[in-house]
Amino acid sequence: MRAIVFDGSLRCVADRPTPARRDADVLIRVHLAGLCATDLEITRGYMDFAGVPGHEFVGTVEEGPDALRGKRVVGEINCVCGKCDLCTGGLANHCRSRTVLGIAGRDGAFADFLALPAVNCHIVPPELSDEEAVFVEPLAAAIQITRQVKLEPKLRVTVLGSGRLGTLVAQVLASRGCRPVVVGRNPETLGRLDRRGIQTALVRDVQRFGDQDLVVDCTGSPEGASLALKFVRPRGTIVMKSTCAAAVPLDLAPLVVNEVTLLGSRCGPFPEAIAALVRREVEVRSMIQRQFPLSRGLEAFETASKPGSLKILVKAGA
Repeated sequence: MRAIVFDGSLRCVADRPTPARRDADVLIRVHLAGLCATDLEITRGYMDFAGVPGHEFVGTVEEGPDALRGKRVVGEINCVCGKCDLCTGGLANHCRSRTVLGIAGRDGAFADFLALPAVNCHIVPPELSDEEAVFVEPLAAAIQITRQVKLEPKLRVTVLGSGRLGTLVAQVLASRGCRPVVVGRNPETLGRLDRRGIQTALVRDVQRFGDQDLVVDCTGSPEGASLALKFVRPRGTIVMKSTCAAAVPLDLAPLVVNEVTLLGSRCGPFPEAIAALVRREVEVRSMIQRQFPLSRGLEAFETASKPGSLKILVKAGA
């Protein structure tokens, strides 16, 4: 099959073996896959991953149980043992022996086919197009914040970063009654949020610091955590969504002195993300900047890495 492979360098191949199904797996023919910051970080050494990257996808089950065969699905990315202390203790996403689609130990979605446990699959309702369904995974990650932090309309909330994930996070927080301010460096992406009715500010124009109840770092930058510490108030909360290959320079003294709560936030609930898209609580189609055929995958990565780019999709079968 065709695939985009990273093994120290990124390349397109035409002879990658179709992934072998394990007993609990299904074989999925990929329709669309989305490029995100984590995929770009993988090419910079994140997780020491080698193989087929890509974890945001929508596709059709070609082989698997009758209940899924022929169905259009999206899939949760953590493939777990179900037996370790974390799995049995309600923390399966942190399974001690997990593989992660396109990120750790398992080939991902920038290919004609992928294999994933059947239990990870969620059927896509007919109301959603492929272009909308491919956003389920990152939208679920944005919704995860609402499970970790008690949100109230009175909270002063800043989202750092106006790119792909920051745009989703801001929409989710706004749909839950908050009035987030998105702070970024790119006037073009901030302008897109302004047109959605979400307040924005250029980081260079911000004059008040240390007064935000909640700060969400979606910068994808090693400097994001330090910037978040400047914005948050004493006993406020920082939620970290950035994953970076580079070392993160961070002075932890303000975290201690100001008694700040620091939360890591990762994968989230797929059913809630699908429902939010069906109810049109979050708008995603305008975030799509461009689609590339799988054969032009290197160009897709190059475009996604440019400042101000939004969602770049890779179309399998083309």
